[in-house]
Amino acid sequence: MITKLNLTILIVSWLTVINSVNAQTNTAPVTSGIPIEMLFPQGKSKALILSFDDGRVADRHLVNLMNTYGLVGTFHLNSNKLGSKDYLNREEIIELYKGHEVSCHTANHPNLPSLSKIDVIYEVLEDRKELERLMDYPVRGMSYPFGNTSDLVIEAISGLGIEYARTVGDTFNFSIPVDMLKWQPTIHLFGKTNYIPNDTANDRRELAQFYQLTTDFLKANSLALYYVWGHSWEYDGPGNKWAEVEKFFKMISNNPDICYTTQIALVDYINAYKNLKFSVDKTMVTNLSSINVFVKINGKVFTIEAGSTKQLN
Repeated sequence: MITKLNLTILIVSWLTVINSVNAQTNTAPVTSGIPIEMLFPQGKSKALILSFDDGRVADRHLVNLMNTYGLVGTFHLNSNKLGSKDYLNREEIIELYKGHEVSCHTANHPNLPSLSKIDVIYEVLEDRKELERLMDYPVRGMSYPFGNTSDLVIEAISGLGIEYARTVGDTFNFSIPVDMLKWQPTIHLFGKTNYIPNDTANDRRELAQFYQLTTDFLKANSLALYYVWGHSWEYDGPGNKWAEVEKFFKMISNNPDICYTTQIALVDYINAYKNLKFSVDKTMVTNLSSINVFVKINGKVFTIEAGSTKQLN
């Protein structure tokens, strides 16, 4: 039988336990709302992708310049055109593109939205298969011929091992794409210079815009991805366009704040970041990938080593 005295003691005991729990809760608040910022490889806040299409013979000079300045590129090739007039030979590409990425641009460079689904699949798979034979590694990305795509095209390539696909719709910003199969670059190399024949005023405006955007990237103080695309054959012919290419390469090379990366390497890194497993209170994280990932939490940079669980304190 519970007496008034026993009941009073019981109530006091309950209150003591509740106050103790509340005290512990107040000293260790849940921190699940803490923002986590991805950094690029090596903990850098800037990344540069240089991407060129077609596989023309002018790539020889372009790659030589890039190697001279310590830059890496992603090169999208049409495998059925290799060996034809103005295109590279099959035998040379494995050595030429060593240290760079070779990626798909379809076998024959058709306008994909005008094809049936089966023909889209053929163009991509044939290109991928031949480039893999030539390069001796899995080819996992592409750029759309003419930059054109559609819902049907994206549906067709989604099951073909293609992990990113680039359009030519320039964003003029430094954001990371939400949908990697609709990847829009920052800007065409030198903008739309020479798009209008003999219009020097337009060329000056486009070139000034390009270099202003490059300067903005170099001065950026937040996460910034600069994606520049083009074609090496654009720099042949009249004018001193190769000198302009070299001027740009000098401007962006040897910068300790920039991660120089191929497109597929950045895709793999972003996916590794997205697959990090955080505890509820953000005090622990597991990295299941084979890539070291860098994050910033409350202004502090952490390296999450591949295959490890790390305490974030």
